[in-house]
Amino acid sequence: MDTVDAVVIGAGVIGLAVARELAAGGRETLILEAQHRFGTGASSRNSEVIHAGLYYRKGSLKARLCVAGRDRLYAYCRERGVGHQQCGKLVVATEAAQLPALARVAAAALANGVTLTELSRAASRALEPQLECVAALHSPLTGIIDSHGYMLALLADAERSGAMLACDSEVTQLVPGVRSVGIAVNGAEPTVDARLVVNCAGVHAPAVARRMEGFPAAHIPREYFSRGNYFSLAGHAPFRHLIYPIPEDGGLGIHLTLDLAGRARFGPDVEWINSCDYAVDPQRGTSFYEAIRRYWPALPEGSLQPDYAGVRPKITGPGGGEVDFRIEGPRSHGVPGIVNLFGIESPGLTASLAIASETVTHIG
Repeated sequence: MDTVDAVVIGAGVIGLAVARELAAGGRETLILEAQHRFGTGASSRNSEVIHAGLYYRKGSLKARLCVAGRDRLYAYCRERGVGHQQCGKLVVATEAAQLPALARVAAAALANGVTLTELSRAASRALEPQLECVAALHSPLTGIIDSHGYMLALLADAERSGAMLACDSEVTQLVPGVRSVGIAVNGAEPTVDARLVVNCAGVHAPAVARRMEGFPAAHIPREYFSRGNYFSLAGHAPFRHLIYPIPEDGGLGIHLTLDLAGRARFGPDVEWINSCDYAVDPQRGTSFYEAIRRYWPALPEGSLQPDYAGVRPKITGPGGGEVDFRIEGPRSHGVPGIVNLFGIESPGLTASLAIASETVTHIG
């Protein structure tokens, strides 16, 4: 069998960031990706937002790694010439009953060291004249990023340090041993022997973990599939900031995001499904109009069109509340040479560089 120091399973933004970190540390690293190219899952099916760190429980991995990752990501984008813009966002309450929830967002942000500005309705409309709300929070540290350009830069860095990417390579069996892990690809017998395996398979990470012979089932969470649909806007959006409603169960609400060309899209919503499926039902547009018009009443009829969908790597189902990132190595599960990353949903893109550094601390 071929022997390498490290195998990273999954070439999304997290897998590429982890591979970059490992390769830069001198480890011979192989990235195995089941699809025919990198970044085809959640990494290319999201809002492309750099989050400031507003919502997450103080002391959680999500809070700590989002804040640390945000600063590192902005610096990395400047250094590597990755397209990005620190445009800021407004989190809005569209009725008085939502003001306590808006206050909870402000308190969570403050606990995480993130400063927000509280805005009245008049101050909000001074920034965004077509916005309808009773109050808002302004987050100046929120931004947008070219996620594909970012992944290209991560891959280039990893390859420059000697890492290799193998696409069309689905990991179908892992055989942990005392000093290494045997890895089988595409149904064949194990042909790769790795001293370290990092499972960065996103929504498929629990399934990959179940392919590890003898791995304790108690350390493998159940996966839940939460599809987030996006609709794009035909025509110009009269907004310069991202606009977010109050968070909802399972997501941050149907928000308005902008790409680097100024085009607007809305989403994601929360649709619980039974398997990983990216089809967008045009009929969901009805609920999009209703949600968007709460903060943009002038949204023209017929201006939304189905765009794309992503599936969040959830490890809790409807009503399960916020669950933290899980980064678990041998000290947690007792199996040498394996690190699993579970539930790396939003703010995973923002936190990716910090997640990679955190992952290395769980190796042994």
